[in-house]
Amino acid sequence: MNNNNNKSKSGLKQKQKKVELLLLILYVIGFYTFCIRRSLHLSRGHFSKLYGLRGGGWLFPPSRLNDVSDAQWRNFRANLPILSLVFGVFTMLANICRKSFHFRARGMSIIWLFLSLIYLSYLHGACIVFILLIASTNFLLVKIFAHAKYFAFLLWIFNLVFLFCNRVYQGYSFSKFGQRWAYLDNFRGTFRWHICFNFVVLRMISFGYDYHWAHRDSCFDQEKHMQRCHICKSGKICYQILQEKNVHMNDFTFTTYLSYLVYAPLYIAGPIISFNAFASQLDLPQNHYSIIEVTWYGLRWIFGLSLMELMTHLFYFNAFAASGSWKMLSPMDIFIIGYGVINFMWLKFFLIWRYFRFWSLIAGIEAPENMPKCVNNCYNLESFWKSWHASFNKWIVRYMYIPLGGSQRKLLNIWVIFTFVAVWHDLEWKLLSWAWLTCLFFVPEMLVKSAANAFQAEGALGGFVFRELSAAAGAITITCLMVANLVGYVIGPSSINLLISRFLSKEGVCLFCVLCLCHFMWELSLCFKFPMPSKGCNEVDASIFGPLI
Repeated sequence: MNNNNNKSKSGLKQKQKKVELLLLILYVIGFYTFCIRRSLHLSRGHFSKLYGLRGGGWLFPPSRLNDVSDAQWRNFRANLPILSLVFGVFTMLANICRKSFHFRARGMSIIWLFLSLIYLSYLHGACIVFILLIASTNFLLVKIFAHAKYFAFLLWIFNLVFLFCNRVYQGYSFSKFGQRWAYLDNFRGTFRWHICFNFVVLRMISFGYDYHWAHRDSCFDQEKHMQRCHICKSGKICYQILQEKNVHMNDFTFTTYLSYLVYAPLYIAGPIISFNAFASQLDLPQNHYSIIEVTWYGLRWIFGLSLMELMTHLFYFNAFAASGSWKMLSPMDIFIIGYGVINFMWLKFFLIWRYFRFWSLIAGIEAPENMPKCVNNCYNLESFWKSWHASFNKWIVRYMYIPLGGSQRKLLNIWVIFTFVAVWHDLEWKLLSWAWLTCLFFVPEMLVKSAANAFQAEGALGGFVFRELSAAAGAITITCLMVANLVGYVIGPSSINLLISRFLSKEGVCLFCVLCLCHFMWELSLCFKFPMPSKGCNEVDASIFGPLI
C-alpha cells in the first residue's frame, strides 16, 4: 500500500515538473520572439541615425548593412584572413621542427621566439625595442631579488609603473630620447605596442612569482587532485596540474622567458597562461585535446562566427549604444538594446579568445578556456566573472587574491582587485566606475550567500521557496551586471544619470519589476531545474574570490 502511495506521489511530482518545465519553455520562447521582433523593428526604423553601419558581409548581399561600430570587432574581422595565414604557417613550421628534430623546451623556445619576433616586428616595428628593454629589466629584477622578502612588492611596483607610464606617454616617442632617434617614429608598425603590453605585464608577473615559488616546496596536493579530476584519471594532464606543478629550474632561461612573453598565438588577446603551464608544454605538448577534438573546436568556432554575422546584419545593438541613439528610446527598448549589447559583447570575446586559443592548441600549448558558459547562464556575480574572462580569473586568484590573504580579507580584496582590473584595461573613469559599481553589487551578494549557506531547506515546499528566492536574487544580479557593463564599456559614467532617470520613471519602474526581474527569474528557474553538468577539475576551481566562507 505504501509503495503504491509513493509511486503515485512520485508520478504526480513528475507531472508537475513537466507542466512547470513546459510553462517555462513557452515563456522563454515567447519572450525571445518578442525581443527579436522588437529588435528587428528598432534596427530597421533607426538605421539612418546610427553610426558604424557598413554595407557588405560574408553571408549577406552588399545592400544589407552590417553593424561594425565596435572597433575591436571591426579590426579583428577585417584581419581574419591574414591572421589565419600567418598562424597557419607559424604552427606548421613549429610542429615540423618539433617532430623532425625532436625539440624539447629549449629548442621550441628558440623556434617560437624567432617566429614571434617576426610577428611583433610587423605589429610594432621599431617599438619592439621598448618591449625587449622592459622585459629584460624585469628578468634581471626577478633573478636578482627572487629570494628577498620584499620581492613581491618590488615586482608589482616595477610592473605597475610601466603599466601607467606606457599609457600616459602613449608608448613613448623615440624623439624624446634624442633627435638622432626621431626617424624611428616613422616605423612604429601597424598596432600600438603599449596596448598589447598589458598582457605582457601579466606574463612578467607570472614569471616572477613562478620563479619565486620554485625555490619553495609546493603546497599543491597532486594526489588529492588526481582523485577528483576526471581528466587526470583518464591519463591526460589537465591545465591545473600544468599550472601548479613547479617546472625545473633549468627552464627559467631568458629564451624561454622571452618566448613566453611574446608567444604569437596568444600575444594580442590571450587567453592568459601561467609560465609554469607554458614551459611545461614547450617541453611536452598538451595531450588533453586530440586532433579530432581540436578540429571540432575549430568547426564550432566557424558556427559561432556565422552566428555573429547573422546578429550584426540583423540587429544593430552596439550601434545604438555607440551612437547614443538609445537615449531617444523608451525604457522597454533600452532594456532590449542593453540586453542585446551584453550578448554582443559576450559573442565578440567568445570568438576572439577562442580563435587565438585554437591556434595555440594546434601548436601544442593549451591555455585556459575563456567563456566556458553562456552569459545568460550566469546568475550571480561570482559565476559571471569566473566564466567571462576565465583565464584572467585564474591569474587573479593565483597571483593576487591568494597572496592578498584570500577569503580572510574578501571584502577588502574585491576593491583592490577590481580597481587593478579596471586600470589594467585602460586609464579611464568609465572603467573605474564599472569596477566600483561591480564591487558595490558584490558586497550584498556575499552577505546573502553567507546567509543562504546557513539556511537548510527542508521538504518540497522549502526547496521550492529556496529555489525561487535564489532565482529572484539572480535576476537582480543580472540586471545589475547589465547596468555595470553598460556604464563601464559603452555609455560611460556621464550617461548614468540619464539611464537611472529613465528607469525611475513610472514606465521604467513597471518594466524593471515586471519584465527584468520576472523574466530573469523565470529563466533562472529553468537553469536551476536543469543545471549544467560538471566538466571536470576546471569547474571546481576556486572562483574569482575563492570559497564563500
